[in-house]
Parts: sequence; structure tokens; C-alpha cells
Amino acid sequence: MIKFDKFILENGLKVIVHNDPSTTLVAFNVLYNVGARDENPEKTGFAHLFEHLMFEGSINIPSYDRPLQLAGGENNAYTTNDITNYYITLPKENIETAFWLESDRMAGLDFSEEKLEIQKNVVIEEFNQRYINQPYGDTSLLLKPLAYKVHPYRWPTIGKEISHIRNVNLKDVKDFFNYHYAPNNAILSIAGNVTLEEIKPLAEKWFGPIEKKKINLKEIPQEPKQKEARTQTVERNVPFDAIYKVFHMSSKLEKEYYISDLISDLLSNGKSSRLYQNLVKNRNLFSDINAHITGDIDAGLFIVTGKLMKNIKMDEAEEAINTELNEIINGNITDYEIEKVKNKFESVYQFGQISALNKVMDLAYHELLGDANRINYEIEKYRSVSKEEIKLVASEMFRRDNSSTLYYLSKK
Repeated sequence: MIKFDKFILENGLKVIVHNDPSTTLVAFNVLYNVGARDENPEKTGFAHLFEHLMFEGSINIPSYDRPLQLAGGENNAYTTNDITNYYITLPKENIETAFWLESDRMAGLDFSEEKLEIQKNVVIEEFNQRYINQPYGDTSLLLKPLAYKVHPYRWPTIGKEISHIRNVNLKDVKDFFNYHYAPNNAILSIAGNVTLEEIKPLAEKWFGPIEKKKINLKEIPQEPKQKEARTQTVERNVPFDAIYKVFHMSSKLEKEYYISDLISDLLSNGKSSRLYQNLVKNRNLFSDINAHITGDIDAGLFIVTGKLMKNIKMDEAEEAINTELNEIINGNITDYEIEKVKNKFESVYQFGQISALNKVMDLAYHELLGDANRINYEIEKYRSVSKEEIKLVASEMFRRDNSSTLYYLSKK
């Protein structure tokens, strides 16, 4: 059981404090309730670009990294479809440095054309390296708009295309900051050998003076139920053919999410899993095959990806995948298999909670979902899944008319 204290400043900033006497470091996490799904479809990639801009210096602090390094700290950040998350670890005695740095850039960034151009070029280079010039790198640029037609999950966090990033101007950036970066749109979580009595006055001192903003709550269009199978075929300069099959699944807030996650583990969690044993080891159809879920807050995707062995036909490979999915639908699963994936999840989850940094990230995320105390019931939710529920969810999820398939062919 992870115990914590929680309070809210007058400006709306939610603060979570977890006492962890096992570490001399403090983990300091700020989650902003803004991700790629909050972007204009004609101006995508903003949330991720903004993550980069947040390290370019704020009103009073021209260099973010230098004072943190002098305080013995480290930092990083990430952007998803749903959130942008910034985190710091540093010695407890220097914790006020984290409050100073994070509150100053929440209060206001040092915007300039020069800094914007630098970070635009960094993101464009990342786009080229990871999505254009990398073998199989453009799959998310193809799969997302194939699977989603309405919901903003239809583009990746990097953005739809490079032109969207290249065309960003200073007004766009300032507007994005003013619409989303505010204390009443953020959650601060802190873990370490600290107490509520220590943290509350620091939060009030550094974050309290920041004014709340009128947050433009965007109405997210929900994806309609898919009624027919979709396919797309592309040819690329890659060594082997590949197949990507995606199925719509539930949101993070529904019980079906946990069931779908366990199904992905049954299929593809280690070398003892079904896909590896049956399609790689025994039948030699694939050199590599995996199943995973996207883990989004809104209704996400269940994804099966496989690279075919040379001379294996795409029809044969796809049929083999469908056969494995049908085995789950038909309930051909042993109690031992189910218990094994539940045990594996529990051990990985509990091991992850040893880290103060993982705890602050999870506490903030669960608070965003509705209640930080959800963190204490994750294992129970997986444990409660039955074989019958796995069959029911699989039969609904793995329908052909709920599928989108990308055939990724090697140029001969």
C-alpha cells in the first residue's frame, strides 16, 4: 500500500506527497494535462515541440540544466497522446532548487524566435531520424490514420508531417502555453524522505503566486465503432516483409483495459508466450512477433506486429496470427497460463514501485485519471480477471470488422 498526502493550492495546483525514507534522493514530477490529442489537426506536433521548448529557459532562469546540475540533480520529460510529464531527481537538501526551476517555467517561458528555431530543427531532425530514415519507422504515421478517422489519436506525438513543425510561429507557441500550461491544469507529485509539513510551505511559496488560467477544455471527438476491416499496402526499402494488425480496444478507465492487457501478455510476453513458441520457434514463420496495447486514456489500440521470415507468404503469416487470436476467443487457455501472466505483471509492477520516480509518475497519472489511490488497486484489477472475461473481450476485440491491417512489403 502506497500512502500519500494530497492538497490543492488556491490556484488549482494539485500536490501529492509520498514519504519514502528508503532513499536520500527526492523525485519531483510535474504532469500537465495536455498531449497530442489536444492539438489542432492542422497544427500537430505542438505538445512534443513544447516539451523541448520548456528546457530553453524561463523568465528568470536562462539555463534550466545548469543550476539543476550544480544541485546534483537530473531531469527529463516525455510527451504522450494524453499528457506531458516533466521530472527531476535530486538530493533532498537541494529540493528547493526543483521548486524554483519548475515554478519559474510554469509562470512563464522566455520565448524568442531564435530558441523556437533551434527546437524546431531539433524536432525535425528527430522526425527524420526516427520516422523517415529508420527502417519500418513510418509505421505509426501509417497505422494511426488507418485505425482512427475522427479521434486525435490519428496522429503520433511527433506530428502528422514535418511541415506542421516547420510552420510553427511564435504566436502559436505562446497561445499553446497560455491555453495549457497553468497550475490548474497540472499535478505536482513528490516522493522521498519528505513530509507534508515540509512540502506544503514550499509549494505555497513557489507555486502559490502563479495565477490560474482559463483552460480551454477541448471537446475530444470520440471514434465511432469501426464497421468494416481496413487494409493498406506499402512498399519500402526494408530487408523483410512485415505485418501490423490493430484492433480498437477500451479506454484506460474500463475493466476491459486490464483484460486486453493480459491478453497481450498471453500472446507475447517473453519466449514462453504463444506467438513466439508457435509462430517463431515451432513454425519459423516470423523472425520477430509481438503484441501490445497503446495504453491510452481514451479508447486505444491492441497491436500485433510481426516481421516475416524470407519466402513466407503474407497470406500464410496473417492466417497464422488469426489462428492464434481465435485460440484466445475459443477459450483454449489454461489456468496455468493465466496465473503465470498475472504473476509476472504483479512482480514487474511491485518491482517498479521500489523506485521513488516511478511512484511519483504513477501517483500523478492516477490522480489525472480521477484518484491517486487507484495506484493501490492495479494488481487487484488484474488479479480479478477471469478466463470467461478474456474470452468475451477477445471475441469482441478481435472481430475482423474491428481490424486495420498494414502490409509492409520489402521492395524486391
